[in-house]
Amino acid sequence: MICKISNFMKDLNTLNPEHLEKWFTDESTIWIPPTKEISGKNRILALFRAIFRRYEKIAWNVSEIFHLGNDKYFYQTSSSGNMNGKGVYNNEICTIVQFSKCGKILYLSDYFKDTKVF
Repeated sequence: MICKISNFMKDLNTLNPEHLEKWFTDESTIWIPPTKEISGKNRILALFRAIFRRYEKIAWNVSEIFHLGNDKYFYQTSSSGNMNGKGVYNNEICTIVQFSKCGKILYLSDYFKDTKVF
Protein backbone atom coordinates (compact mmCIF):
# COMPACT_ATOMS: atom_id res chain seq x y z
CA MET A 1 0.00 0.00 0.00
CA ILE A 2 2.94 2.36 0.44
CA CYS A 3 3.26 2.37 -3.34
CA LYS A 4 -0.44 3.36 -3.46
CA ILE A 5 0.45 6.56 -1.60
CA SER A 6 3.33 7.25 -3.99
CA ASN A 7 1.08 6.60 -6.98
CA PHE A 8 -1.70 8.80 -5.58
CA MET A 9 0.77 11.63 -4.96
CA LYS A 10 2.16 11.22 -8.49
CA ASP A 11 -1.39 11.62 -9.84
CA LEU A 12 -2.01 14.58 -7.51
CA ASN A 13 1.12 16.31 -8.83
CA THR A 14 -0.30 16.23 -12.38
CA LEU A 15 -2.86 18.81 -11.19
CA ASN A 16 -5.38 16.97 -13.37
CA PRO A 17 -8.58 15.89 -11.56
CA GLU A 18 -9.14 13.22 -14.22
CA HIS A 19 -6.06 11.42 -12.90
CA LEU A 20 -7.60 11.43 -9.41
CA GLU A 21 -10.94 9.86 -10.40
CA LYS A 22 -9.66 6.30 -9.99
CA TRP A 23 -8.78 6.91 -6.33
CA PHE A 24 -12.24 7.81 -5.03
CA THR A 25 -15.74 6.36 -4.82
CA ASP A 26 -19.07 7.72 -3.68
CA GLU A 27 -18.19 6.36 -0.22
CA SER A 28 -14.88 8.28 0.01
CA THR A 29 -14.53 11.13 2.52
CA ILE A 30 -11.80 13.77 2.66
CA TRP A 31 -11.02 16.73 4.87
CA ILE A 32 -8.60 19.30 3.51
CA PRO A 33 -8.70 22.54 5.53
CA PRO A 34 -9.93 25.19 5.26
CA THR A 35 -12.92 23.36 3.75
CA LYS A 36 -15.21 21.13 5.75
CA GLU A 37 -15.18 17.37 5.44
CA ILE A 38 -16.80 16.24 2.20
CA SER A 39 -17.92 12.89 0.85
CA GLY A 40 -18.53 11.46 -2.59
CA LYS A 41 -16.35 11.18 -5.66
CA ASN A 42 -17.89 14.09 -7.60
CA ARG A 43 -17.67 16.52 -4.69
CA ILE A 44 -14.08 15.47 -3.96
CA LEU A 45 -13.04 16.01 -7.58
CA ALA A 46 -14.77 19.42 -7.57
CA LEU A 47 -12.75 20.33 -4.48
CA PHE A 48 -9.49 19.35 -6.17
CA ARG A 49 -10.42 21.44 -9.23
CA ALA A 50 -10.99 24.42 -6.93
CA ILE A 51 -7.70 23.82 -5.09
CA PHE A 52 -5.74 23.56 -8.34
CA ARG A 53 -7.23 26.87 -9.59
CA ARG A 54 -5.85 28.67 -6.51
CA TYR A 55 -2.26 28.08 -7.59
CA GLU A 56 -0.12 29.14 -10.52
CA LYS A 57 1.88 26.04 -9.66
CA ILE A 58 2.07 23.63 -6.75
CA ALA A 59 3.84 20.35 -6.05
CA TRP A 60 3.88 17.86 -3.21
CA ASN A 61 6.85 15.78 -2.07
CA VAL A 62 6.33 12.88 0.35
CA SER A 63 9.18 12.43 2.83
CA GLU A 64 7.92 9.79 5.30
CA ILE A 65 5.24 7.09 5.23
CA PHE A 66 4.14 5.14 8.31
CA HIS A 67 1.82 2.14 8.32
CA LEU A 68 -0.78 2.37 11.11
CA GLY A 69 -2.50 -0.97 10.49
CA ASN A 70 -5.91 -1.78 8.99
CA ASP A 71 -4.98 -0.21 5.62
CA LYS A 72 -4.36 3.16 7.33
CA TYR A 73 -1.24 5.24 6.79
CA PHE A 74 0.24 8.48 8.07
CA TYR A 75 2.53 10.39 5.74
CA GLN A 76 4.47 13.65 5.80
CA THR A 77 4.57 15.93 2.78
CA SER A 78 6.20 19.22 1.82
CA SER A 79 4.20 21.36 -0.56
CA SER A 80 5.47 24.37 -2.48
CA GLY A 81 4.41 26.58 -5.32
CA ASN A 82 2.88 29.94 -6.13
CA MET A 83 -0.61 30.99 -5.07
CA ASN A 84 -2.49 33.16 -7.54
CA GLY A 85 -1.94 36.77 -6.49
CA LYS A 86 -0.33 35.81 -3.17
CA GLY A 87 3.19 34.76 -4.12
CA VAL A 88 5.28 31.85 -2.92
CA TYR A 89 3.60 29.06 -0.98
CA ASN A 90 5.38 26.52 1.24
CA ASN A 91 3.86 24.24 3.83
CA GLU A 92 4.37 21.01 5.72
CA ILE A 93 1.47 18.60 5.73
CA CYS A 94 0.69 15.43 7.66
CA THR A 95 -1.94 13.18 6.14
CA ILE A 96 -3.92 10.23 7.42
CA VAL A 97 -5.29 7.99 4.67
CA GLN A 98 -7.25 4.77 4.72
CA PHE A 99 -7.58 2.52 1.68
CA SER A 100 -10.26 -0.01 0.87
CA LYS A 101 -9.29 -3.61 0.17
CA CYS A 102 -9.35 -2.78 -3.58
CA GLY A 103 -7.03 0.24 -3.16
CA LYS A 104 -9.53 3.12 -3.27
CA ILE A 105 -9.27 5.95 -0.75
CA LEU A 106 -11.94 5.60 1.92
CA TYR A 107 -10.76 8.49 4.07
CA LEU A 108 -8.10 11.18 3.74
CA SER A 109 -7.44 14.01 6.19
CA ASP A 110 -4.72 16.68 5.94
CA TYR A 111 -3.16 18.60 8.83
CA PHE A 112 -1.21 21.74 7.87
CA LYS A 113 1.66 23.22 9.86
CA ASP A 114 0.82 26.76 8.66
CA THR A 115 -2.86 27.64 8.27
CA LYS A 116 -2.40 31.43 8.01
CA VAL A 117 -2.09 31.21 4.22
CA PHE A 118 -5.69 30.04 3.96
